[in-house]
Amino acid sequence: MWDPGKYLDYADLRARPFYDLVSRIGAAAPRRVVDLGCGPGNLTVSLRDRWPSAALECSDSSPEMVAAARARGLDAEQLDIRDWKPAPDTDVVVSNAVLQWVPDHAALLRRWASTLPEGAYLAVQVPGNFNAPSHALTRSLAASPAWASRLAEVALREDDAVSTPVEYANLLADAGCDVDAWETTYVQPLTGPSPVLEWITGTALRPIRAALADAEWEQFRASLAPLLREAYPPRPDGVTWFEFRRVFFVARVSA
Repeated sequence: MWDPGKYLDYADLRARPFYDLVSRIGAAAPRRVVDLGCGPGNLTVSLRDRWPSAALECSDSSPEMVAAARARGLDAEQLDIRDWKPAPDTDVVVSNAVLQWVPDHAALLRRWASTLPEGAYLAVQVPGNFNAPSHALTRSLAASPAWASRLAEVALREDDAVSTPVEYANLLADAGCDVDAWETTYVQPLTGPSPVLEWITGTALRPIRAALADAEWEQFRASLAPLLREAYPPRPDGVTWFEFRRVFFVARVSA
């Protein structure tokens, strides 16, 4: 279960990769713009503002996120991203921080590239920090004797959940696209007593939260918090620097 309120913690910082991604889309007057994995819709509305004459299509697999997006006036649909098929007039597709949750999404990208119309843009951003201390410590704690039996069925993302920019560039180029691929490491200034814990609670820890009862969840958080504070010590002014690598590509379907 996704918590839209928790996801919107640090909303400004979470939004930066989205805007960096969308700024590289060159579509002037697209007929249809699609946001796959729209979340609570706070970023989707910027697509509507940029291309007001386009039909705007948005979806998310989480009913909670869909409800939050609809509350913003968006006609959001609950949909598994693997089941999405582009309409003939789809000129822009955005998928922001979603495909890391989809095993073998390379096949999905090939299918989209083969079915989108000529000139369409496919813009994707995924996190690339699965080897960072935040994720490595989470996996280590989940696999420890205290938690292994209770979290045995929880699939936590490993580094192979996403590819490198070059691998995505090759994949989309082979599929007949012109590709712009890159990566960025954001150094996020977080504040609060356990800021990295709060940051990953809205995303990476979601599968663990879903698997544990409330009391167990609080116990897991209490065990993880000091490990994260040691890995990400705060500065004297209270700021904790959190490095967050992101992988991007914008592919345009060629003839």
